This record gives sequence, structure tokens and C-alpha cells, in this order.
Amino acid sequence: MASTLTTQPAATAAPRLSARARLVLILLCAAQFAISIDFSILNVALPSLGRDLGLAEANLQWGVTAFALPSGGFLLLAGRLGDLVGRRRMFLVGLSVFAVASLAATLAVDPATFLAARAVQGLGAAVTIPTAMALLTTTFAEGPARNRALGVSGMVLSLGFTLGMLLGGALTSALGWRSTMALNVVMALPVLVAAPLLLTESRRTDRPRLDLPGAITVTGGLLALIYAVSTAAETSWTRPDVLVTLVAAVLLFGAFVLVESRSAEPLVSLAVLRRRTVAVGNLGGLVTFAMASALTFLLTLYLQQIRQLSPFESGLVFGVTGLGAASVGLIASRLVDRYGSRTVLIAGLTVQGVATAVQLAIGAHGGVWLVLVFCTITFGGHMAAVVSYGITATSGLSNTEQGLATGLLTTAQQVGLTAGIPILSALYAAHSAGLRAAGASPVDAMLGGIHRGILVAALVALAAALVIAVLLHRRTSR
Repeated sequence: MASTLTTQPAATAAPRLSARARLVLILLCAAQFAISIDFSILNVALPSLGRDLGLAEANLQWGVTAFALPSGGFLLLAGRLGDLVGRRRMFLVGLSVFAVASLAATLAVDPATFLAARAVQGLGAAVTIPTAMALLTTTFAEGPARNRALGVSGMVLSLGFTLGMLLGGALTSALGWRSTMALNVVMALPVLVAAPLLLTESRRTDRPRLDLPGAITVTGGLLALIYAVSTAAETSWTRPDVLVTLVAAVLLFGAFVLVESRSAEPLVSLAVLRRRTVAVGNLGGLVTFAMASALTFLLTLYLQQIRQLSPFESGLVFGVTGLGAASVGLIASRLVDRYGSRTVLIAGLTVQGVATAVQLAIGAHGGVWLVLVFCTITFGGHMAAVVSYGITATSGLSNTEQGLATGLLTTAQQVGLTAGIPILSALYAAHSAGLRAAGASPVDAMLGGIHRGILVAALVALAAALVIAVLLHRRTSR
């Protein structure tokens, strides 16, 4: 199957989308927007939620972790199930589960009910996200039309995550924390009504079986990994349960590779994993989401703890940067058409890394405008990387493999979102503690820790751009 999209620029302009295709794109993006908001909207509302439900402060992080575990752990399995049993069917099931669980979370009167609802929300999100992406990539033919659709989708996903923090603060202040969960129901219902009218079901002539051992090992490995990094972010990397689950994740992933190499009908074809486009695309997605989310965390500390901005004011800063970066999402697909998705991916990561490094200049008495300008540029590079990594990772694959491909790329995205913050927060905390022990003031120690995290975020993004460039150059040479 042709893969010229990512090896050289497309020569033709993007065709005009039909009215029905536009409606399908709007529908799928609306579902993705609702779920991407849910990844961040509750963060600001957690203290209010804890007081209302009687959830101890030490357990507040479970409001986020209960959602993150299933939403990341079941992505790959759900994407493959969409290939096997029908993507429209799985999309409707996933979004229905998400909406019902959101209603249950809205009406919860005790911590157990709320956390159970959040876990079911995460499961619904895990089913909806990859099937929505697979519906998008199979609705729009590979080339300029799909590039444009993925450009809009990538912009919506990143914008939803960024605006979630702003909406969370505004809704909690005006209507209380329950409104953050009720918003999911309001956004999901119109999609559920329109989806059966607009979406067509995927068909398979064969009857493949589900690779159950592969599903169990990879899902278990992802659950263990996400639990470990989520818990470490709130407690410590040396806690026994964190270490045990990290070891379990390594063992389960090893078992998964062994199972897939021997399975007649593997959950994840190792031949797909060995494709250079799949590998570099998912590496780009993992790094850009991990470092962008970690930078948001570090700059939130800076704005609130050092510059003394309120949560709402901090959310407003990120809302402005998100809107500014969204403009890049609108033109990213055109850049891909002209220069190729791999070139745009490398350029996006490079811009993200360089603009992140510039923010090392923030200080205790100035820097808000620096954050506003260069964080916008950072997220502009991030947006270009998001669009191009999705195109790269799904190009050259048949329609029967699109659920697998989108499951892989959304898994890389979710693992990046989950792992970036705890890893860099650990670096931040260790460096701050070292400076404090050496006699630095609390503000200087905190600022030093933030600078160390920003430096690492910049270097990782630049290193990923270099690795991808080298890998693609070697392939081109051969």
C-alpha cells in the first residue's frame, strides 16, 4: 500500500469535504473534545469535591487515578475490538458508558460511588477514543483529506486538555464541582443521537478471534505501569507497591511480546510494530504529550507558588496559550501536505524543545509574559507534532488495521500524559530538596527545581527529534 504521504510532500491540494464528511468530522471531534476535557477538568475541583464527599486529602489523587487507569490500560484492547466487532458499535457503547458514568459521578453522595463512577468513565473513554480515531482514519482516504481531518482532531484533543483546566476552575467557582461531571453528559448526548444517523459500520468478511492471552498481558502491563507512575507522582518512587507494579509491568510486557510472536492471530502484529512509520510516530506522540503535560505542571507551580496567581488566573494563562497554539492545528495538515508528516513531526518536536528551553529565563520577579509568549510557541510545536504523529503512525496500513494503529497511538498519548508529570515532578522535588538542604531560600529552591524540570523537558523533546531524524535518514539511505 502506498506510503508516499510521509516520505515526500503531497503534490495535490486537499479536496473539499462533502457536507456529510464534515458532519462526521464534527461528530467525532465533539466526542473526543468531551473526553479530552475530562482528563484535566477535575484537577482544580478536587479540593471542593473532597470536602463535599468526605474524601480525605491523601486520597484526592484517586479522583484522577481512578479515571487514568482504565482509560489508558484498555485503549489497545478496545481499538482492536473495534476492528473485530465493528467500530461504530464500539464507539456507541463506549460513549454511552462514558455518559452514564458521568451522570453517576454527578449524583454521587459518597467517595466509593464517585470513584467507581470515575473508573467506569475511564473504561468508556478507553473504548471511545481509539474507535473514534479509527472511524476518522477509515472515513477519510489516506492523503490530504485524512491529513486535514487528523489536523482538526489533533487540535481538538490538545485544546480540550488545555481548556479543561480553565473550565474546571470557572465551573467549580460558579456552580460547584458536580457541574464538571454534568458537562460530560451534556456534550455526549447530542453525539449519541446523531452518531447512528451519520456513521456507517465497518465490515469484515473473515471471522478473526480475539487473542485473549495477548489482551490480558498487554492490558495488565499498561494498568500496572499507569498505576505505578500515577501513584509515584503523589507519594514516592520507592514505595513498595510502586516498585512491585513497575516490575510487574516489565514482566507482563515481556510476556506480551512472547505471546504475540507465537500467536496465529495476534492482538498486535509484530510486523506492524516493526514498521518504521509506526515506531517513529508513536515515539513522537509519547514524547510530545509527556513533555507538554509536564511543562504545564511545572509552569502551574511557577505561576501559583512563585508568582502568586490564583488557580483561575493560571488556567486563563494556559487557556490563552491553548487558543494561540490551536491556530497551528488549523494549518498543520497543510504543512504536512507540503513537506511530509515526518518532516513536520521533527520540526514540531524541535520547536517544542527550543521554546521550552527559552523558559529557563523565568525568575522570581518576572516571567509571566515570557510564559505566555513562549508557552504558546511551545504548544504550537506540540500541536504540529500531534497532528503529524497521528498521520505518520496510521499511514500505509489497511483499513482492517486502523483500530490497532489508533489504539497504539492513543496508548502512546495516554502513557505520555500519565508518565510525564510524575517523572519530571520527581526531578523537580529532588533538585529543590537538594538546594534547600544547601541553604537556598524556599523560593529559590522551588525555582531551581522548576528550572531543572524545564531543562529536562527541553532536552527530551530535542533528543526525540534527533532520534527520529536519524532513524528516518537511515531508512532513506537504504
